[in-house]
Amino acid sequence: MEEEKIIFCKSGGCTAKLGAGVLEHILEKLPKGEKDPNLLVGYDSKDDASVYRLTDDLAMVQTLDFFPPVVEDPYTFGKIAAANALSDIYAMGGEVRTALNIVCFPEQMDLNVLGEIMRGGAEKVQEAGGSLSGGHSIADDSVKYGLSVTGTVHPDRIWQNNTGRMGDLLILTKPLGTGILCAAHRVGEENPGGFQKAVESMMTLNKYASETARKYHIHACTDVTGFSFLGHLHEMMESGVSCHIWADQIPVFQGAVEAAEEFLITAAGQRNRNHLEQHVTFKDIPFGMQEVLFDPQTSGGLLMAVDAVDAEKMQRKLLEQGIPAAIVGKITEPAGTEIYVTQSRKW
Repeated sequence: MEEEKIIFCKSGGCTAKLGAGVLEHILEKLPKGEKDPNLLVGYDSKDDASVYRLTDDLAMVQTLDFFPPVVEDPYTFGKIAAANALSDIYAMGGEVRTALNIVCFPEQMDLNVLGEIMRGGAEKVQEAGGSLSGGHSIADDSVKYGLSVTGTVHPDRIWQNNTGRMGDLLILTKPLGTGILCAAHRVGEENPGGFQKAVESMMTLNKYASETARKYHIHACTDVTGFSFLGHLHEMMESGVSCHIWADQIPVFQGAVEAAEEFLITAAGQRNRNHLEQHVTFKDIPFGMQEVLFDPQTSGGLLMAVDAVDAEKMQRKLLEQGIPAAIVGKITEPAGTEIYVTQSRKW
C-alpha cells in the first residue's frame, strides 16, 4: 500500500490553539499548592508569561509556544514560530536571554526541511539578542516547531495584561487578519498583496515596539495571538473596567475583511466568537469586520493600555520607526458590556 503523503501546511499557527473556554475549564481544576510570594505572575492570571522574582532587582520571565506550519516554506515558518514565541517576553516588558527549540518531526520527512525550520528560528533568536541553548525533539506524524524562552525584567517594571486604568488609550502595533488570510491562501483565494504583508508581519519581532514603549507610561500590555484581538482584550478587562473600540481605527491587512465576507474563516475564530459574544456589543459593525476581530492571530502585535498623556506621542514615535501602530480604543469605567465596538471614535 502506498505510504500516505505528509502535508506540511494544513492548519497551523495559532489557529491550532485549544479554545479559551476549554482551557479555563481545565486550569481552574488544577491544584494550586501553597502560594510562592516570589511567583509574581502565574497561569492563574491568564497573562502572556510567568514571572518569578530572583532578587529585588531581577525577575525571570518564562514562556513557551509551538504550533504546526502556517506557511509552506520551512525557513519562513521557522522565523514566524520563533517570533511568535519570543513575543510573550516583549509583552511582559522583558528582554530575551535564552531559548530552547521544541521540535516534532516525522522521521520519514526530509531532514533538510527541519534544518531550514531551525535555521529560521535561530536567526530570530539572534535578532532578539538571545542565545539558543538547546532543545528537545520527538518523532511525530506532523511537523510542529517553537521555542521555550527565558527572559528578564525588573520586578517593578512588569507589564501585566489586566492592569489598565480608566482613561488609558489602547494602542495596537500590527494589523489584524493573519488567520483569515492564511485560511484563504490554503484554498487559493487569498489577496496576494495582503497575504505577503501578513507573512512579513508574522516574521517581525515585537522587540522594537516593546523597547520604544518602555519610554512611556504603559499600564498594561498583551500580545494578540490565537484568542483574537477581542479575546486578549477581554483578558485585559478582567480588572473590572470596560472599553470602547473604534473599528475604523483598527489596522487590517488588505483582503482580510473581503475574505471573511466570503466565509473564508477558521474554526478557531468561531470558537473565539462563541466564547466572547456575551462580553462584546457591536454597533453597526459588518460581519467581515467582526470576523477580523475574532480572528486568531499568529505572531500578532502588542496591544497596550497607555496613559492618555503619552498615547499620541508614543504612536508617532512608533510610526517613525515603521511600526504600523494605531490608537484603537479607550478604557472606560464599567458600563454593562465589557467591550463596545463602534464604527468610529465620533459615536
